[in-house]
Amino acid sequence: MHPLLEGMILGLTLAVMLGPAMFTLIQTSIHRGLYRGIVLATGIFLSDLVIVVFCYLGAAQIFGSDRNGLLFGIVGGIILIVFGIVTYLRKVHLSADDMIESYKMPGPLTYILKGFFLNFANPFIWLFWISVMVTVSASNGSETSAIKLFFTGALVTTFSTDLLKVFIANKLKGYLKPRTLIKLNHAVGIMLVIFGVFLMIRTFIQF
Repeated sequence: MHPLLEGMILGLTLAVMLGPAMFTLIQTSIHRGLYRGIVLATGIFLSDLVIVVFCYLGAAQIFGSDRNGLLFGIVGGIILIVFGIVTYLRKVHLSADDMIESYKMPGPLTYILKGFFLNFANPFIWLFWISVMVTVSASNGSETSAIKLFFTGALVTTFSTDLLKVFIANKLKGYLKPRTLIKLNHAVGIMLVIFGVFLMIRTFIQF
């Protein structure tokens, strides 16, 4: 099978995995609009790209020790918990006309950084890409072009499916009542906290 196609299959698999980035992506698209959802997806994509580059350059050695892995897992879990608490406590003022928050929204850079660090702080995203990099490198040997094609297919497919989620969520917002959106905001906050706690516990158990 062609490396590009293999990477696309991996990207589709990753797209259906539930995670904090996915919940935040959907929430942002519904609450803040299509444009900011796309910007957030771009931040997530850039984060994946940086992680893959680090893995390619040998970042597995940096996070390979128990001490580094434990520290990274704790910090990542704390960041996710903070994201969750802020999301849950944020007051949502919804307009009956367009279902969008009425106060001034942050600029694009804020959403790029949010998407970047939300994904970057998840230690299991690192473990996932490190594992994939090791496997792909072992199977392709010195064929760097095949490795690059594989990860190009994976990253482009993942980004494309994230954009699809943004479009779908944005289309659904017109059929949702303000109370439903507030509940969704609370649900996303709770899920982020749960993910953060889960990551910390799992990191402790692993290391």
